[in-house]
Amino acid sequence: MSEFVASEIKNNIAEITFGTPKSNSLPGAILEKLAETILEEGAKKEVKAILVKSEGEKAFCAGASFDELLAIEELEASTKFFGGFAKVLNAMRNCGKIVVVRVQGKTTGGGVGIACGADYCFATKDSALALTEINLGIGPFVIGPYVERKIGKSQFSAMAIDADFRSAEWAEQHNIYHSVSDNIQEMDEKLEKFLQTLASRSSEALALIKKVSWEGTDHFNELMPARIHMSASLILEDSAKKNIEAIKEKLRAK
Repeated sequence: MSEFVASEIKNNIAEITFGTPKSNSLPGAILEKLAETILEEGAKKEVKAILVKSEGEKAFCAGASFDELLAIEELEASTKFFGGFAKVLNAMRNCGKIVVVRVQGKTTGGGVGIACGADYCFATKDSALALTEINLGIGPFVIGPYVERKIGKSQFSAMAIDADFRSAEWAEQHNIYHSVSDNIQEMDEKLEKFLQTLASRSSEALALIKKVSWEGTDHFNELMPARIHMSASLILEDSAKKNIEAIKEKLRAK
């Protein structure tokens, strides 16, 4: 599988799918394309809602691309890369349309940010999630405001510090997931019914619900430059590069 972002409109719902060969991890080019596609689809009058999903039946999203992180050698490139995550989340927040996210498996790092950027999120019971950035020597700084909005600062801090996986049940109890199914087929059946219902709703009402739901988040724009710099500078440390190489070696050994 090559890297891609694809979109199509079905019954007034824009379905956006992204995929990369390594557990749907996200390189900079895919982040840019995903943000651009969300805004483009959101601007279409006929679109009432947007579905964001990833390819395959295993991991939903493994967060940042390790290969790209290892290739980054200077601050400008690092800032651009982490700014890509901010662009995706900002697009989800500002596109003007309800954003539904489908999580079919484990998700880490930036993938958790995408789940938390959703207005409504479907998942399977296998969709455990974790903020694993501390293992690399950085932190979930860019996605932090979106995660905090869902679970609160205390729970966010705990996730950032211990990097442990939380179950799908935990994520549902803490308002990240809104529907958890036993398997992908059951989830997709529920999702299809939900999207059909959304397609029958008033566009104006949905737009206002979106607006009201994100009230009080305008300051996210002010936070982002400093948050991006935190991750961008830390990933340039030799220790961070060694951490990433060690994790890649463990994954190869499995």
